[in-house]
Amino acid sequence: MAGRPVNQRLRWDDAEGALRPAEPPGTVHALDSWLAADGTVRGLPLHIRRFAAACQALGGPPEPQVATFFRAAAARVPTTGTWFPRVELVATEGELALHLWIRPAPTLGESVRLWAAEGPDRRTRPDLKGVDLGRLGALRDRALAAGADEALLLDGAGRIVEGSTTSLLWWRGDTLCTPPATPRRLASVTRELLLGIAAAQGVRIAYETPTPRELDGLEVWAVNALHGIRPVTQWTNLQVSAGPAVRAPRWRGHLGRLAQPASSALSTRTSDHARHAR
Repeated sequence: MAGRPVNQRLRWDDAEGALRPAEPPGTVHALDSWLAADGTVRGLPLHIRRFAAACQALGGPPEPQVATFFRAAAARVPTTGTWFPRVELVATEGELALHLWIRPAPTLGESVRLWAAEGPDRRTRPDLKGVDLGRLGALRDRALAAGADEALLLDGAGRIVEGSTTSLLWWRGDTLCTPPATPRRLASVTRELLLGIAAAQGVRIAYETPTPRELDGLEVWAVNALHGIRPVTQWTNLQVSAGPAVRAPRWRGHLGRLAQPASSALSTRTSDHARHAR
């Protein structure tokens, strides 16, 4: 790994239009991450759109500056190996700044065990990735301690919201189902890509807000930018049985075919990725 930027942190100097070495920030207000595998990425314009919207909502730099930074950040990621870079809106000396954290990707998972968090979802801004980072990290730690991989967030009525780092989709027969988009859910890039694939192939899509029990025996996926599709194989603290993951292999192939060189992704319009997505 000699000479490679392992866990390198950089800050955006807008006046010079360049990334400079930086120390770890004290406070991260917003963030976004994506998987970069040998120079290819999925849905990068959607990540730019989501991060720019978060920055705007939190009083950060304007969208053109954020987009310029994000493009420079994506171009800085190595084109060999597997990486999980993170862009951040951080507080530095009383001002908001843009940072890039270049880090190796962790081992990618093939399946996931869910642990249902106790009580309703208490995040303050579920729609902004990074605002509730500490709360979500604590929930995931509890899930790991319980022998699971991911915390499942429920609302006050016990209905599924999303995972601590994932969005949920499931199959009822030939219908691909997912909760509707609301301010209580993060706009998942991987979920959008999958719904776009489904729409393009004529697969029926339904929006539901079930309890975990209503998913008993179904094929359920927990999806995110890092791992892609991970079928749920266990509901650790619930009386719910996991269904067989019969569709996951084929849909992983569909998702994988959306990967493209970062340089090409940066020249692709966001609308091209989201044309069929909700």
